[in-house]
Amino acid sequence: MKRKVIISCALTGSLDTRRKNPAVPVTPEEIANSAVEAALAGAAIVHVHVRDPDTTLASMEIALYAEVVERIRSQNQEVLLNLTTGAGARLIPDPANPRIAAQGTTLVNPQVRAQHIAALRPDICSLDAGTLNFGEYIFVNTPDQVRYIADVARASNTKPEIEVFDLGHIELAKRIIKEGRIEPPPFFQICLGISYGAAADVDSLAHMRSLLPDGAIWSAFGIGQSQFDIVAASALLGGHVRVGLEDNLYLSRGRLAQSNAELVQKAARILQELEFGIATPVEAREILGLPRQKRIAPERERA
Repeated sequence: MKRKVIISCALTGSLDTRRKNPAVPVTPEEIANSAVEAALAGAAIVHVHVRDPDTTLASMEIALYAEVVERIRSQNQEVLLNLTTGAGARLIPDPANPRIAAQGTTLVNPQVRAQHIAALRPDICSLDAGTLNFGEYIFVNTPDQVRYIADVARASNTKPEIEVFDLGHIELAKRIIKEGRIEPPPFFQICLGISYGAAADVDSLAHMRSLLPDGAIWSAFGIGQSQFDIVAASALLGGHVRVGLEDNLYLSRGRLAQSNAELVQKAARILQELEFGIATPVEAREILGLPRQKRIAPERERA
């Protein structure tokens, strides 16, 4: 057996995907149950967004995050919890006056984007390291916003998962690491296939990996049909992997995935065929330099 590889599972995301695949979890109960199933299938990390149970669309409500966390921890005390800070970064300029935000904009200040991290103090939180033309809208992460969220994570004893979608994002992340805002070893997630970021191919992955700082731990994912290609490529190039219904709705061509666990199981089979081991949550904590276990409690419990 080669080294152990961490599987992360991105459970639900923020896009309007429930209409395309009814397996996408929406309510706190569904998200938590999906997380537990993914962990049983081999995921050492679950990446959590929350959704409004009535509309199925993305939400930033601390109460929803707290409920998801409580429900996961009531069933599984070991899996690493990674809460997103990506919500609240969408900007759609009004075509007639680009100084005005058009309908669909979710842009808020970083204090709001990181409030649940300060309240719940998860093991990991995502940290988007740059602005991007994300499809037809702008995904806004200015340097000062990135610094602010990194500082909240550090104060919360939470490890940032530095999400990079293009080359310049890596350079900004390296600057923030050099400023001492992120504890070593840094943990990068190379995000491939987002329009208009880096392409989901081996050349892009290898080049982005080559630009990471010395000692960095890294993972990668590709969206849609590239998901499992990038699982294999990332493992072979020395990284860890991410799958899940946030990034891909299909198990294979024309066949919708029935659960996040099904996607994790396929990733695990690919890794095992390549003779890699699947990291347990305890092993993932060691790889990432995290404490052996860190309980996440809602703010009201800790008050």
